[in-house]
Amino acid sequence: MANPLPYKPASVEPSTELDSQVAAAPKKRGEALLAAWDVLETAHNQGMLDALHGAVYAKDTIFGTVAQYAKQQESINAMRNGLALVKILGSLDPEILENIAKAMAEASEEHRNEERPPSLWKLIRRVNSEDSRRGLSFLTLMLAGLGRSMNT
Repeated sequence: MANPLPYKPASVEPSTELDSQVAAAPKKRGEALLAAWDVLETAHNQGMLDALHGAVYAKDTIFGTVAQYAKQQESINAMRNGLALVKILGSLDPEILENIAKAMAEASEEHRNEERPPSLWKLIRRVNSEDSRRGLSFLTLMLAGLGRSMNT
């Protein structure tokens, strides 16, 4: 039959253990403490701590004002529009957006370099190009979708 092992828990006072950890902290974590003090001093010198103190002191006023503005219809619409915009951006293919951004930059540069407005004939030739027709197809598909959504 097995004999039980004698176990006697060490009686360590929690506050004594904590004091020893605090005393050893500057040696173990000195560099981190110096960096934290540097950040704290910079925040104090820049007035950020005063601003934070003021914000904490005036929290009821700040939250009351934010709540007052948040319940207005314009704020509700702005939040809903922001969420819809995020949804739209999330659904778009990033490659298409990148291509649109490049095309806009190139078109802007070409437009800036034009000394005179293009002739009507030049505009017709530009619209008749394969690339323009591809772009017009994209725009007309978006326009048709917009019209379809407005019909419901």
